[in-house]
Amino acid sequence: MKNNNLYNCKYHKYSLTKHLLFWITVTTISSFSCRKLVEVDAPITSTNAAVVFSSDATAASSLTGIYDYISSQSFYQTAGLLSLSYFPSLSSDELTYYNVGIADLNTLMYYTNSLSSQTLSSNDDYWSQIYPFVYQANAAIEGLNNSTALTPKVKSQLLGEAKFIRAFCYFYLTNLYGDVPLALTTDYKVNQALARSDQDDVYKQIITDLKDAEELMDDTYYDASITKPYDFRVRPNKWVAIALLARVYLYTKDYPDADAEATAIINNNALYKLDSLNNVFLAKSAEAIWQLQPVGYGINTRDAATFILPASGPGTAYPVYLSNYLLNSFENGDLRRKQWIDSVIAGGTTYYFPYKYKVNTPNAPVTEYEMVFRLTEQYLIRAEAKANEGSIDEGMKDINVIRERAGLRDTSASSLAAAMQIIMHERQVELFTEWGNRWLDLKRSGMADTLMPSITAAKGGTWKTGYKLYPIILGELQKEPSLTQNPDY
Repeated sequence: MKNNNLYNCKYHKYSLTKHLLFWITVTTISSFSCRKLVEVDAPITSTNAAVVFSSDATAASSLTGIYDYISSQSFYQTAGLLSLSYFPSLSSDELTYYNVGIADLNTLMYYTNSLSSQTLSSNDDYWSQIYPFVYQANAAIEGLNNSTALTPKVKSQLLGEAKFIRAFCYFYLTNLYGDVPLALTTDYKVNQALARSDQDDVYKQIITDLKDAEELMDDTYYDASITKPYDFRVRPNKWVAIALLARVYLYTKDYPDADAEATAIINNNALYKLDSLNNVFLAKSAEAIWQLQPVGYGINTRDAATFILPASGPGTAYPVYLSNYLLNSFENGDLRRKQWIDSVIAGGTTYYFPYKYKVNTPNAPVTEYEMVFRLTEQYLIRAEAKANEGSIDEGMKDINVIRERAGLRDTSASSLAAAMQIIMHERQVELFTEWGNRWLDLKRSGMADTLMPSITAAKGGTWKTGYKLYPIILGELQKEPSLTQNPDY
């Protein structure tokens, strides 16, 4: 890894000294993951907060530490943000869990859509794992707003990053759980009384945060110091906020604004271009809008380390492979099927696995970064928005840009229903095993109740419509009587 990267040894040394203060003052993930996560005692004193946000360097490290922690989280052993490419893919129709003799109960419950609020642990629960990041973002927002010591440009950038992180967390919380407590402060007296906010109100806050983030950040991808442009797209800028904003507008059916935000990114062809299929997930992909830089020792991405099967096939350390349902969804000649999927033959059975990330050799040079947002999704967002605005032909033009890269012929649609079927198909074969996209698409499109009964039955479970949302674990319900459980749990 280059010496100037965001998490190089020199930076880690800096983190262990200066940045340690931040983790002490806002509490560590492990210390408050065992508690009600929207009810955390206020650990920041005005004195400590003033120290953390007393210089550009220490303030910048407080946000960098969040990206560092996200990237270092477990991919399949706990339900951290990084595992959104894993557990929701099991819940949907993308992955098959190889559980013969090695079944982990919580993982099996995600797979068979039979999660239990009584048995699900905080380690395997997204509510318990994401709310600490909300708390950290709130602490950063408060500390930055109260600071008078920072360079205005650095303060603006960091405040934008903190608001983006809060919006990013709430996007997944509300899509996984529906109505969720909307904690916007570190004041434990306020947070301990919070009930679940209506999803519409959560989305309003997400949009407000993202609009603020867009205004506060600029076009540049910065290094860890927030003073120099950086070749790697690992720190959010205004375009990252716009990318999530386009997705949020799509999910809330504000199609004109989804169209406009996606168009702004697509038209920025000086910065973003569709890359070749083999280059999409590389560290300097022209398609990348936001990536996470690997911080795990000896590996490139946790996707590759988990998904790429050894010659012996699936097992305890490699517990999943691609479902036949996904494999059969690819059209003949689709280059994504050829270049983003690989297989091994073990015991006479062929197992197919995601091969978007290809480097899983220990201690290999770091060439692949974890993709969070990329340009192709913006084409898919705009296609869906235009189709719903009545411009079906224009929407199909965006779809055909993607299909042409995949070696497929252009397609067309004469009705909204036909267009949506094409768009959802393209999302399925383009975004598979990426950040829960398929699971969320099944739910928001209304397809879940149509497809999941038979798929869940094939996995050994029984589908109920309430399973579109995950349950709140029993421990959280017991700590806060104002919380109510999701239906069917």
